[in-house]
Amino acid sequence: MPHGDSSATGGPTGAERFPRWVYTRGAEPDPRFSLANERTILAWIRTSLGLIAGGTALEALDLPLEPGLRLAAAIVLLVAGATVPIVAAVEWARTERAMREDGPLPGAVTGFVLVVTVAVVGILVLLSLLLR
Repeated sequence: MPHGDSSATGGPTGAERFPRWVYTRGAEPDPRFSLANERTILAWIRTSLGLIAGGTALEALDLPLEPGLRLAAAIVLLVAGATVPIVAAVEWARTERAMREDGPLPGAVTGFVLVVTVAVVGILVLLSLLLR
């Protein structure tokens, strides 16, 4: 049985798995690498939940901040928290496809991730300065 053929065991074939544009190309990679890739996307999801919780708490708590600034910071955190899972899914798919095609792995930091990171850190620094 070839390494990537799961039809003999009754498992789904590449054409039956989602997303098809990832699973129909190449051969099954070592399961350890696929599982590591899945753990990475789960870490991104945890980060997303933290950003959403932070944005919600920032607006819900009665902090001694200017209301406009507090709302703007909460919106940035909520938008970043809503966007991170989308980026995580795209990065997971790119990495999984690269492993299946035995190609080079995509770069770790995309431009979007860098912009979101700088924005979130900037807001947190600004809030820490304003709360002094």
